[in-house]
Amino acid sequence: MSLTHVVEVNKLSVFYEKNQAIKDISFSAEAGKLIGIIGPNGAGKSTLIKALLGLEKATGSVKVFGEQVKNVRKRISYVPQRNLIDWDFPVLVEDVVMMGRFAHIPWYKRPSKNDCKIVLEALEKVGMSDYRKQQIGSLSGGQQQRVFIARALAQQADLFFLDEPFVGIDVTSETIIIELLRELRNENKTVFVVHHDLSKVEQYFDELLLINKQLVQFGAVEDVYKPEVLAKTYQGKMTLFGSKDEVVAVSS
Repeated sequence: MSLTHVVEVNKLSVFYEKNQAIKDISFSAEAGKLIGIIGPNGAGKSTLIKALLGLEKATGSVKVFGEQVKNVRKRISYVPQRNLIDWDFPVLVEDVVMMGRFAHIPWYKRPSKNDCKIVLEALEKVGMSDYRKQQIGSLSGGQQQRVFIARALAQQADLFFLDEPFVGIDVTSETIIIELLRELRNENKTVFVVHHDLSKVEQYFDELLLINKQLVQFGAVEDVYKPEVLAKTYQGKMTLFGSKDEVVAVSS
């Protein structure tokens, strides 16, 4: 493994009964990158993340920091789609963020003063410290997403996977979240983001991983964010606006 390769994937495939969700995906990702995972609905974007994390049964191989995922879970943080979370569960905001510390706290110990300090700092970073005693279900969609970003920050991971973090949130929350992701990137962390708003990919990401069940292309945004690559990825399920040098794409 290269010293700079955080993730190495070789011929990763996932089947749901007889249906193949993703097929023979291979790529390597370096440290210090903000990477967008792009593709149409049903392309396997969320499945790819879950397979990388070992949450889906898959064939092929995944190495993270040169090891199997199970050996480095403390260094990996995952923020799932909001619609997969039970927001009615009675839990306080600060307790949700403290869950990010569980990987570092032995089961027989209570959170330390340092753990509590890390949680408060994470909440401050996302502008949610004033809400720490509120139940998570009482917050707006954008505030809930910020709390889950705070949980990821509290884990102090080196590799982050976020599944559609900008869906259904307000502009303020989106701005706060993308700035935090850029900070993580600048700290040499690696961040993967499943994303659907193609008009913002040049603004948000360093690299793009374009998939439609198979890997279409992976590389720097300026190399792969092109009409012909997008057309191949979306197979006509999108509209392109603008000139060749200024592409704006909207998936349908």
